[in-house]
Amino acid sequence: MGEVEPFAPIATLPSKPAAIRRGRGFATSIKNVGFSFGFPERCEAEIHLHGDGEEPTSADLFHGGAEVGQGNHLAMRQMAAEATGMPLDQVRGHFSDTATSGDPGSASASRLTFMSGNSILGAAEEADKAWRDGERPAVGKFRYVPPPTEALDAETGEGQPNFCYGYMAQAVDVTVDVGTGHIRVDQVISTHDVGRAINPRMLRGQVEGAVVQAHGYVLSEDLQLSDGFITNPRLSSYLIPGIGDIPTKVESQILELADPLGPFGARGVAEMPFITYAPAVIAAVHDATGVWFDEFPLTPSRVLAGLRNAGVGLV
Repeated sequence: MGEVEPFAPIATLPSKPAAIRRGRGFATSIKNVGFSFGFPERCEAEIHLHGDGEEPTSADLFHGGAEVGQGNHLAMRQMAAEATGMPLDQVRGHFSDTATSGDPGSASASRLTFMSGNSILGAAEEADKAWRDGERPAVGKFRYVPPPTEALDAETGEGQPNFCYGYMAQAVDVTVDVGTGHIRVDQVISTHDVGRAINPRMLRGQVEGAVVQAHGYVLSEDLQLSDGFITNPRLSSYLIPGIGDIPTKVESQILELADPLGPFGARGVAEMPFITYAPAVIAAVHDATGVWFDEFPLTPSRVLAGLRNAGVGLV
């Protein structure tokens, strides 16, 4: 038998040039940092200072804050190093162990850098006092409690629901194929006032990760619910974006306008890029096609139906 030729890949048909529309959308928002509406907030830290001379030469940080991929344990060591005046490699971290750590609260509500940083600052101050008093090792424990929050008044809407906010804005460029309903996000400029960037590289990673997560939420993850149950029959109808589906370019713009309550001026950022993505994309699609969509995800079938109902793309 002769040599079998491999199958050639099936090329995706290109869009018709006349069907291409481009647009830009913009959205801004704010989001709470920390628990809200009267829910009790707290975060505990402990620092041990070691050394034989006049100044400590190493430190142990004990903290219960959870590492869930965002790099928070490194950020906490960085803040402890800054607070104690030591090189980072002289600060040892002991994390997420109930035998050695106090209550940190959860890794949620964009709160952990803000809350852990304030608890670490307090623990460092207490440890320094113990060191000056001659204790060896010098132990500092601190429980940080932020300003209280309250539920909004049901009649007037007045109240203090949060003690800190993150601020964000996004500009999104899209290409829409009005013949098929497919949307490509060409560029996202995600701007965030983070107060102070504790670790700029990890911060940008969080922004880019949140944009990708929001991208799936807005464009492909068609979650179906009924009476509290997920009814998607298979994962193929809940499409998480792959590397070929995400925005072509994501640019992070970081502003550092110090928050008066934050550790070293820092706010949270984790969920912030998620908040504005849907309105920015939908505004960009409107800019491209003249059609508003009031529900998402913007799957091709949904987009195509909306365009046809508005008379867009009809031959």
